[in-house]
Amino acid sequence: MEDFPLNEIGELFGEGADGLATSVQLLLLLTVLSLAPSILILMTCFTRIIVILSFVRQGIATQQSPPNQVLIGLALFLTFFIMAPVLTEVNEQALTPLLNGEIDQAEAFDAAALPMKEFMAQHTRQQDLALFMDYAGLENPDTIEDIPLTALVPAFVISELKTAFQIGFLIFVPFLVIDMIVASVLMSMGMMMLPPVMISLPFKILLFVLVDGWYLIIESILVSY
Repeated sequence: MEDFPLNEIGELFGEGADGLATSVQLLLLLTVLSLAPSILILMTCFTRIIVILSFVRQGIATQQSPPNQVLIGLALFLTFFIMAPVLTEVNEQALTPLLNGEIDQAEAFDAAALPMKEFMAQHTRQQDLALFMDYAGLENPDTIEDIPLTALVPAFVISELKTAFQIGFLIFVPFLVIDMIVASVLMSMGMMMLPPVMISLPFKILLFVLVDGWYLIIESILVSY
């Protein structure tokens, strides 16, 4: 069996400093692609949307209806719809120039990070951002460009979670009222062994349908951005 020629290996990965630089760039690109799901979840509005939709399902108490696949799919398309202006800006300022060879990968990363930073900073509470900036011993930034992603991303996530839980609380209130009314009626009738959830479920679904609940929920999400 003949050995694989070493010169052909050199041709595959390049020779000298240029070949090493290309290999490092390829490795960095693969790393970014592997982190794409995390970027989608933590640097966009996906977190707020999926948490709110989960609260809706739990409030109605319909178990697995709508199923997780439907909720995640709806959250993804809502995320793309809301993030469309930001993604368009990223494409125009970073991706297209990079593919055309006008800028290198480092410049493309900086150009792509700026629109994302502006979006996250707009929906991040100053208290949350100050928490990570102070813990890291960083000075107060003068501009959005000076905010490091290592501090902005977690601050944005906990801000999104707080907002999602606030909206989720408001969603739970009417369903909780229905549960309390049904439970009180059953206790007054002496039907202690009958689960109130079984009786209140049809009334919850009826209320949600009558007020056009999905329209109101999606409208609230869109208005919040």
